[in-house]
Amino acid sequence: MSDNVQDTEQENINNENDEKGMSSETAPKIGEPVEGNTEIVSMEEKVDELQDKYLRLSAEFDNYRKRTLKERYELIKTAGEDTIQGLLPVIDDFDRAIAAMNQSEDVSAVREGIMLIYDKLISYLKQKGLSEIETLGKEFDTNNSEAIAKLAVPEKDKKGKVIDVVQKGYMLNDKVIRYAKVVVGE
Repeated sequence: MSDNVQDTEQENINNENDEKGMSSETAPKIGEPVEGNTEIVSMEEKVDELQDKYLRLSAEFDNYRKRTLKERYELIKTAGEDTIQGLLPVIDDFDRAIAAMNQSEDVSAVREGIMLIYDKLISYLKQKGLSEIETLGKEFDTNNSEAIAKLAVPEKDKKGKVIDVVQKGYMLNDKVIRYAKVVVGE
């Protein structure tokens, strides 16, 4: 504040104090704490206390946010680890099958070995919640299938139904993760 404004305010206070019977020595000065007014002091202490609480709570929340972000990052980074570890035996089986194909003359034995590996893989994926969307011969459903072509069919009972599956669709725990690509009869 400028000196002139402060002097004017002090004069106004002095005039009010003179009217109340206070001398200029006993009257409070601008910017000085008021002695004897414990209510103002207690309010200032309360404000200081609340500001301190707010700062501590804000810091605590910021630490919580950082910690949860770090935990989420770690979870995402290692989320597929369990699945990958479960697929490693299947990869080992494929390696052995490829080695056997190069040495074997018996095609039926190789076919049987590959079917065993395929069944093992499908079984593992089912344990993880994967299921195939059955669409062949059923009514076309846009909730789990994508029509890539329509084909004229002479039979009336095949109209609006899936007559061919170009690519299988899959669900993971009741959520479609890949829509089936199908041909629909019309």
